[in-house]
Amino acid sequence: MEVPNYNIEHLIQDVYIPDSGIFYFCDGFIIGEVKEGYHFTWESAKEVIELAYAHYSRDTKLAYISNRINNYSVKPQDWIKFFTQNHNLEQYGVVTYTKSSYTSAALEKFFFRSKLKHFENLTEAIKWVQGKNKKSA
Repeated sequence: MEVPNYNIEHLIQDVYIPDSGIFYFCDGFIIGEVKEGYHFTWESAKEVIELAYAHYSRDTKLAYISNRINNYSVKPQDWIKFFTQNHNLEQYGVVTYTKSSYTSAALEKFFFRSKLKHFENLTEAIKWVQGKNKKSA
């Protein structure tokens, strides 16, 4: 389900809508919903990273929740570029609703340096992120 279908307006600080999709910036985490049919690459990621650095400080420990409501492709090798540029995510959660989305997330796991956790709904992913953030605070 899309973010507006959840009762989380109180968590959202800002919303950014680049060409790649919709990104909800919350306290300590970002929820991303990439557009249907989009091919998400390093160039797409750089745009979102710059938005994140403008919204949060560069030193903020962030989590990212990929709410995969649409079918789109990711270039998994680009995670290597993410890490070689000294970017980091404290946590990475993936919410999938279809078998193909789950398969894509499983492939990304091979290229992602940190822990990637799978969820079947956004509520559970947010609880996980908020629980981890409280523990590290």
